[in-house]
Amino acid sequence: MIILKTEILKYGRIRDLRNDRGLTQTDIAKILNVKQNTYCQYETGIINYPLDLVIKLAEYYDVSVDYLVGLTDEPSPYPRRRRQS
Repeated sequence: MIILKTEILKYGRIRDLRNDRGLTQTDIAKILNVKQNTYCQYETGIINYPLDLVIKLAEYYDVSVDYLVGLTDEPSPYPRRRRQS
């Protein structure tokens, strides 16, 4: 008998955003400058994302950090300041 894990992924929204755009874990790992297996561990919640990577993903997907981590169901980001060079 095989038992499938059916719990909701801690960072399922990040996986869903990636899948909705037809991207692979390798694609996003390259954007974040991490290895694919590290990104996989972030996506499945085995290890936590560093804050700078959460911000980078929010900017890349044009969503709020709150949306990525499940604090809101509203994906639209707040008005953002321009980054200073």
